[in-house]
Amino acid sequence: MKKMPVLTLNLSDATLEMEATGDEPRDEHLAQIEIALLSVIFLCASFLNFGLLLALWKKRQQMSRMRVFVSHLCLADLVVAFFQVCPQLMWDITDRFIGPDLVCRLVKYLQIVGMFASTYMIVVMTVDRYQAICNPMVTFQRRRARWNLPVCVAWLASFVFSVPQLFIFSRVQIGPGVYDCWAQFIQPWGPKAYVTWTTLVIFLVPIVTVTVCQVRICRALQINLYLKTQQQHHLSSRTSNVASVSKSRIKTVKMTVVIVLAYTVCWAPFFTVQLWSVWDADAPTETATFTIIMLLASLNSVANPCIYLLFTVKFPKLLGALLCMKHTDLKGSLPEEATIVSSLYLSIKSHSDIE
Repeated sequence: MKKMPVLTLNLSDATLEMEATGDEPRDEHLAQIEIALLSVIFLCASFLNFGLLLALWKKRQQMSRMRVFVSHLCLADLVVAFFQVCPQLMWDITDRFIGPDLVCRLVKYLQIVGMFASTYMIVVMTVDRYQAICNPMVTFQRRRARWNLPVCVAWLASFVFSVPQLFIFSRVQIGPGVYDCWAQFIQPWGPKAYVTWTTLVIFLVPIVTVTVCQVRICRALQINLYLKTQQQHHLSSRTSNVASVSKSRIKTVKMTVVIVLAYTVCWAPFFTVQLWSVWDADAPTETATFTIIMLLASLNSVANPCIYLLFTVKFPKLLGALLCMKHTDLKGSLPEEATIVSSLYLSIKSHSDIE
């Protein structure tokens, strides 16, 4: 068994060595960049996701299926912010992990739980849109269920698939009197097998799943539009019997596509360098490029709430909701999502005024 500070889906350290070599000095300039980036990501992800979750909670009596998925996606992104980005930020400040073995294992476990949950919530959201477009009657029959089964499955899978982190990571001595939270793998196949497996279940399989769903959704929309056009052309004097897809469903499909694209853009470089670092012994793991790529992956937790707001609130109305001080005047004229945003702004503003 050899000790390794592995970048196994936890943003732990910026180096990947085959053996512990002691307490080597770090690049302080790179560390300052890491701290600055992580601070911005943590603040933005926490503010946006907590704010949106609070706004959706206030409207829980009018919660649609899509808003349920968005709420749980916010929860997953908050887990990423507080249990992945925040610990890594403190880790970069102190240079070494400060805490007992139990805390080390729990932090590593929760770090990957957030990644699994955020990814799988996007998957179940996409599958739900597929059902709503291609099998609408199935979606209608499931609306009366007390618990959202896909959401429960996504969380359960996230907690179960993250269990190996509890056994892989521990507080180990990496030098004389120097301890850190590192992974221990059986060499030489251990790190390769684990990183490849996590890449498969967190990135490749979900991407393939949502891609297949999106292709079928686009195909169904194309067929629906074609049939609708044909019937309106041949039976202009009669009512068309082709069920058209509502604009709201089309909008949620577009939003899901953008969320998937944002996830792919943020995480594809991360998993690429992960695989490169374990399969190529000469990979430049100590360079700033490697480090920055893996830090920026967490920007996905910032992008998700922004995408939801952009698709549910028209920009002029959003700005009006945020800037106008008379909340009651806007409430009747703006769509419900704009009311959510304006109420979020006023609650945050009142909280800051109290402080």
